[in-house]
Amino acid sequence: MSFFRLDKPVQFLKGVGPIRAEALGRMGILTARDLLYHVPRRYDDASTIQPITDLEVGTEATVVGRVRSTGVIPTRKGLRIFQAILKDDSGMITCAWPGQPWLERKLRKGDLLLVTGPVKFFHGRQMRPREFAVLDRGEEDTADEVGGTGHVFATYPASDEVPQWVLRGLFEKNLDLLLSDVAEEEYLNADAQRLYSLLSLQASLEALHRPTSLEGVEAARRRLAYDELFFLQLVQARARYRQTIQKQGIVFARTDDLIRPLHDALPFCLTSAQARVLREIYADMGSSRRMNRLLQGDVGSGKTVVALFSMLLAVEGGYLAALMAPTELLAEQHLRSMRELVEPLGIDVYALTGQMAAPDRRATLDALREGAASLVVGTQALIQEGLEFRNLGMVVVDEQHRFGVRQRMVFGDRANPPDMLIMSATPIPRSLAMTLYGDLDLSILDEMPKGRKPIRTLLRYPSKREDVYQLVDAELEKGRQAYIVFPLVAESDKMDLRSATEAYERLSEETFAHRRVGLVHGQLSSDVKDQVMRGFLAGKIDVLVATTVIEVGIDVPNASVLVIENAERFGLSQLHQLRGRVGRGTTESHCILIAEPGEVAAERLKIFRDTSDGFAIARADLRLRGQGDLFGAQQHGRDPILRFADLSRDEGLLVEAQDRARSIVEADPNLREEDVLLIRMLLDHRYAERLKLFSVG
Repeated sequence: MSFFRLDKPVQFLKGVGPIRAEALGRMGILTARDLLYHVPRRYDDASTIQPITDLEVGTEATVVGRVRSTGVIPTRKGLRIFQAILKDDSGMITCAWPGQPWLERKLRKGDLLLVTGPVKFFHGRQMRPREFAVLDRGEEDTADEVGGTGHVFATYPASDEVPQWVLRGLFEKNLDLLLSDVAEEEYLNADAQRLYSLLSLQASLEALHRPTSLEGVEAARRRLAYDELFFLQLVQARARYRQTIQKQGIVFARTDDLIRPLHDALPFCLTSAQARVLREIYADMGSSRRMNRLLQGDVGSGKTVVALFSMLLAVEGGYLAALMAPTELLAEQHLRSMRELVEPLGIDVYALTGQMAAPDRRATLDALREGAASLVVGTQALIQEGLEFRNLGMVVVDEQHRFGVRQRMVFGDRANPPDMLIMSATPIPRSLAMTLYGDLDLSILDEMPKGRKPIRTLLRYPSKREDVYQLVDAELEKGRQAYIVFPLVAESDKMDLRSATEAYERLSEETFAHRRVGLVHGQLSSDVKDQVMRGFLAGKIDVLVATTVIEVGIDVPNASVLVIENAERFGLSQLHQLRGRVGRGTTESHCILIAEPGEVAAERLKIFRDTSDGFAIARADLRLRGQGDLFGAQQHGRDPILRFADLSRDEGLLVEAQDRARSIVEADPNLREEDVLLIRMLLDHRYAERLKLFSVG
């Protein structure tokens, strides 16, 4: 197969010599493939042509006219401006290109010119074209011949070394050749293209570089988005097959010796969502397939109880079940709550953390090695090298986003891998969960337990800060506690934001001088952070000044107020995580956002104020902020990012891509059949790093 022709060095293309190849390389364009996929960052639809006489200052416009004169105007600061007077049947206007005197060699009197850009006022009306095209060379005195002809201009990411006109020239000289090469990489036959309503790969890339309509550009984007999603899902489908289907799972037999007594002893009823998710988990654990499932639920939705019931199914079968938390404090919280529930059943819960006293640590290690332990709660100490488990049957990983892919896959590499339940209290849209965790099956807790008091969320301008602090003090007077959160640790020269350290000094010495004020942030050592958080939990600190380090933290039922400074600097999902630090007790709680006035910020923060649904907030956050650095949260380095796929609107496309990827892998796990051989070659070639990450490459 010769599809690697696109991987030839860019230097061998027309119009590219050694010097230009070096300049292109500094833009990340090293091969012919890189150039072909160097797609425009913006498209300007110039299909509506306006008469020059109708142009209004402050608007965007597209006009067609004859060049009546040209010239280069120097300025006092040394800038040279190319100007051209454009005339149509209705009038004339000056077009100015600051810093582009070289255009004098490209444009001449008599050219029929199409320009698009903003209309400004500078010694009269003036256009500053973003884009232009010479439609005709000649001396005719009319532009009527253009009529309703439409144009879509593509603007590429460029540099000083490789400006826009150079890139366009390269595509004019090489696009046909590049398109003929990419045609050999088409892995979707005509039937599949029709099934998913997709363009061919060749047609898609041609539409991006030679656009004729914005609708055509969108259809091209959709095909390339499908390619991205399909190959990412294919990697994860192979990981899923290896971790679940290929590996023999433990068939857990339910006896109800522990599950039923715990269910009967609970002081509350399980929600219908908890019951549904437990049925999904029990079905997995009762099958010969190894469970590898993501449990997603909002703060307070009852994930820990679901995890405990799941762990007890393993214990009923004589197996050890482990829960791994990202911090010592969170592990201790899980330990306390689990002991409270299962010690009446005659089960001891062991602990394993990095800060344990040596005798306690040895006792836990002995119990794990000898099979005396049924339940263990710990930190990353549970995946330390050399640790021996006897009869490990199930592992629960809490707050998955705090661990990397490799960390959660450690248990899957064991000779007798345990079932895995991965929990996340960070609500993310279904499309994002499928993208990040496509190797896992998904369960969602989308119902909150009854009786929880809603958190009252308020928006306040900085001018009302003292009123906010009076409310905080009133809550403190009732014996409650408060968080005050800042986006920065220390003052920044680049951003005019109040810092946590500066605010701590002021709040502790002035505003709350009569209260006990603590400070915690990410630059403190783990020991110091733990000490401060333990003091807050014990009620020895009234006001905790903090950064987002508390985003994933312990439950402090007595904390009833959360103040977030510079709230406009936070994403909605992050604000929601922070809000989850209060409302853990039985009294009404407050979340107060102090934010600078601004139309955009106000819109976002009103969405947050008016809903407590974490999944609705996450969807809004994805829509407003974009998907960002998706894969950074998974800690796996130089993954290809989604350049074309938009998870806020491509969920249907993602579902199709995942279904197809999983069906291909289940039919042919090693992708050796002739009809998927090209897919295998493309996968290995483009996604080697990700395959390696998931241990399937």
